[in-house]
Amino acid sequence: MNIQWEGVMPAVTTKFTSDDQLDLVNFEININAQLEAGVNGIILGGTLGEASTLTDIEKKVLIKKTVDIVKGKVPVILNIAEQSTTVAIDAAKKAMEYGATGLMMLPPMRYKADARETVTYFKKVANSTPLPIMIYNNPVDYGIEVTLSMFEELSECKNIQAVKESTRDLSNVTRMRNRFGDRFNILCGVDTLALESLLMGANGWVAGLVCAFPAETVTIYKLVKAGRIKEAIEIYSWFLPLLELDINTKLVQNIKLAEVATGIGTEYVREPRLPLVGEERRHVLEIVDKGIKTRPVLPKL
Repeated sequence: MNIQWEGVMPAVTTKFTSDDQLDLVNFEININAQLEAGVNGIILGGTLGEASTLTDIEKKVLIKKTVDIVKGKVPVILNIAEQSTTVAIDAAKKAMEYGATGLMMLPPMRYKADARETVTYFKKVANSTPLPIMIYNNPVDYGIEVTLSMFEELSECKNIQAVKESTRDLSNVTRMRNRFGDRFNILCGVDTLALESLLMGANGWVAGLVCAFPAETVTIYKLVKAGRIKEAIEIYSWFLPLLELDINTKLVQNIKLAEVATGIGTEYVREPRLPLVGEERRHVLEIVDKGIKTRPVLPKL
């Protein structure tokens, strides 16, 4: 199985109804908006997807529904964030059975594994499946950094092909390139560092605000790859206040509010999350409203 691991890959939100059921109608509306904008993959069950609150049955439904919507146009990638190796292996097996074409993997959850334990975890899951894998390297939020030495060991697994680079250290793109060349594709996982990462040679962008603004996100990526940097910077400068909604503990609520404003989502979240209220809500809506009112005319590509 092959994935290019490049371009814009939305970490999509999971849509819920007011009575806490999966909202597949609005989910399909959003996925179609992503496809229309020209994204290069769909990532399910990430932080934005509220994965920690989803049941196994719901994950099955989401994978199958996404596969049905995309019809092979782009890869369908499931995030695996589990507490034990055995459960992670089982999740990878089920993801393939349900039609997923790739995996994104976090280190073990809750237990802060050391380097040897983390590498063993990734290797055992990788060796259990033919699916291509992107390692999610986010020590800021998840407490475990996948170092260059660890990637050296992981390079033995041919299906570990990419990294979602979320260390917040922009120079890590260059470190990975210097050490491994093109062995691993690098996708920026932090919205507010995306343009900078692309300019430093990242292959793509695992994006958050793309959930509400797919066309603008894809346009920035394409402009950079076309060498039209000044135009990309202009759109990115407009986008930055919105992108900052992604680097916040309430990123799910923030981005779902933005989806409502652009007509491709709802703000229902699953408890213990609750919709934003009061000053917090007013602040986010002010940013979103200003962004929509000043939305740039996108250039032809």
